Amino acid sequence: MTRITSQMLTTAAQRNLAHSQAALARLQEQGSSGTKLAKPSDDPAATASALEVRSAQRAREVHERNANDALGWLGTVDTALGQSTDILRRVRDLTLQGSNQGVMSAESREALAVEIDALKDALLQQANTQYLGRSVFAANSLAGSAYAPDYTYSGVAGTSLERRIGPDSNVTVDGDGVAAFGQGATSVFALLDGISADLRAGTAVSSRVAELDSRMSAISTQRSIAGSRYAQVERGKDLLAMSKNELEARRAGLEDADLGQIIIDLKMQEVAYQAALSVTARAVPPTLLEFLA
Repeated sequence: MTRITSQMLTTAAQRNLAHSQAALARLQEQGSSGTKLAKPSDDPAATASALEVRSAQRAREVHERNANDALGWLGTVDTALGQSTDILRRVRDLTLQGSNQGVMSAESREALAVEIDALKDALLQQANTQYLGRSVFAANSLAGSAYAPDYTYSGVAGTSLERRIGPDSNVTVDGDGVAAFGQGATSVFALLDGISADLRAGTAVSSRVAELDSRMSAISTQRSIAGSRYAQVERGKDLLAMSKNELEARRAGLEDADLGQIIIDLKMQEVAYQAALSVTARAVPPTLLEFLA
């Protein structure tokens, strides 16, 4: 039979009191800090889950920044293509005027050619539109402009610039310059040069109208593509906004302390600790020194 000594009682009492005091201190710390996870050892499983949630929150923030950047790119592309369409409509009107050779004097044709030249320069400026210092129609090219004065394209045909707006969602944010404007001698800029040259030479330009219509159709197609991508990014932003609330709710459930419940637990733990002190004082027999004192 095991003999229960005073030392054993004292040691057990001290151990139980220390455990109760630690629980009391933990509740006090949770109440003052507002978090249940002051250190990983408080709840290793919850800590691991909280780290995963925080990692997902950081990824969501990156995706949101990418989505905002994508909207900026695509909005700039849409505006540039819209302006380009307006310019080509004006060129088409001037070309139709110039096709009336019987009533057009050399001075009138020259005036039309001068305006078309100015419109060509404006169209080239739209094709060289930049967003945050980069051309929106030159894909991954770092050149300052998509088109040189000789209409050479600085980008690489077939490449694109993408932004990741979700865990499994990428979107192309640049415009396809070659598809919209062409390049070199087959570009829309060369077409406008040809129209103004024909007007000055007195050559019939009626056949050029169909070429302009083809170019306007190509630009409209690229604008529609940019618009669909813009809508895709907006839907992605809506999903990111929903996930933001969900992730924050999960994080709060894992980390944030319920102050009302902590106050109740704290009061109960204080009562338990005071009771343990009282019981220990009665249960542990006094030592010889305490008796002699």
